[in-house]
Amino acid sequence: MLTEKERLDRALHHEEVDRPPCICPGGMMNMVTTDLMDISGITWPEAHTDAEMMAKLALASYEQGCFENVGVPFCMTVEAEAMGAEVTMGTRNFEPHVTAYAANSVKDWRTLSRADMNKGRAKVVLDAIRILKAKNLDVPIIGNLVGPISTASSVVDPVPFYKELRKCRTEAHEFMTFVTEQLIEFANAMIEAGADVIAISDPSGTGEILGPKFFEEYAVKYLNMLLDGIENKHTGTIVHICGQMRSVYKQIDMVHADALSFDAVVPMKEARANLGDRVLMGNVSTFALEFGDEERVEKLTKFCVRGGSDIIAPACGLGTRSPITNIQAILKTLKMDAEEFDKVETITELEEEEMKDA
Repeated sequence: MLTEKERLDRALHHEEVDRPPCICPGGMMNMVTTDLMDISGITWPEAHTDAEMMAKLALASYEQGCFENVGVPFCMTVEAEAMGAEVTMGTRNFEPHVTAYAANSVKDWRTLSRADMNKGRAKVVLDAIRILKAKNLDVPIIGNLVGPISTASSVVDPVPFYKELRKCRTEAHEFMTFVTEQLIEFANAMIEAGADVIAISDPSGTGEILGPKFFEEYAVKYLNMLLDGIENKHTGTIVHICGQMRSVYKQIDMVHADALSFDAVVPMKEARANLGDRVLMGNVSTFALEFGDEERVEKLTKFCVRGGSDIIAPACGLGTRSPITNIQAILKTLKMDAEEFDKVETITELEEEEMKDA
C-alpha cells in the first residue's frame, strides 16, 4: 500500500496510484474549521503567529481523517504583509485580511519593502514547516504561496492596479517581477525547510478579470517565472485558479505546474476535455461541504473522480463552520472498495448546475 506522500507524488507525476489522493493544501485553500479548532484545542488567530500552534493545527487535520497532507499557512496575507501591507489577524471564524495597501500605484514599487524570511510571519511559516518535517511523517508537507497577481493586488490598491496593467505596462511588469522574485525566494525557503509540494493560489488572476490576452501576459508569465524559479526540480507543484476557464484553457495549459486546480464553477469533465492529459485537482463544492450532508459529499466526490480529477480536493478554502463529518466524507468515499464505491450514486449535471447557482 502506498503512503500518503508516495500517492500524491505519483499522482503529480502521472504515475500509477491505487486511488486518487485526497488533499487540501492550505493557504487560500484553507482546511481549518471551528470543529477542528475545538478538537485540537488550538484556535485562530493565535495559530497564525505561533509556529508550534500552526504546525499542530495543520497536523490535526490529517490526524482527524480529513485530508492526506499537512499544509501551512492558513491564509493569503503573509507575503503582502512582508512587503508592507497592513494586515489584521482576523478572528476564530475569519482569516487574516489586508486592511491597508502598501502603495497606490505600480509606479511606486521601488518604495516597497523586500520580504525578510527571517522575521515576522514568513519566519513563523518556515518554522512550522521545520517542526512538521522533524516528525518524519509519511505525509506530504505542502507549503502555500499566494500567486503573483493576487500578491501584487494585495500590496497595491487593486482598483488602480488592474487599470495600470493596461495603461502602465512597463512599470506593471517591473512591479510584477519584483513581487515574483520574492515569491521565488519564499518558495525555495519553504522547500529548504522541508516542504514536499508548493501550492500556488492566484484567485485574483483569473481569465474573467484579465481576459485571455492579459491573462497570458501577466498571470501565465509570472506563474511560470515563479515555477521555473523553484530550484529543487523534484518538488511537486500545484496551481489553483478561480473562476471560469472557458476563455483561457489554451493559456492555462501553458502553466508549468505539475497539477492544475479549479473551483466548483469548472466542470471536471470540461477541464479534462480541454486539458488532455494534464494532472487535474479538485473540486468538491465547499458550499456542499458547509451546508450539505455526508451523502451529498459522497456523490460529489464520485462525480469528481468520474469527471477526470486525478487529485480530489475541496474546490476552494473551507468555510470555517463546515461540519468535520462532511469533510471526512471525501476521504471515506475514496477509501471505499471498488464495489462499494460503485454503489454511491453520482449527482446529475442538472444538480451540479443548481449547486453552482447556490
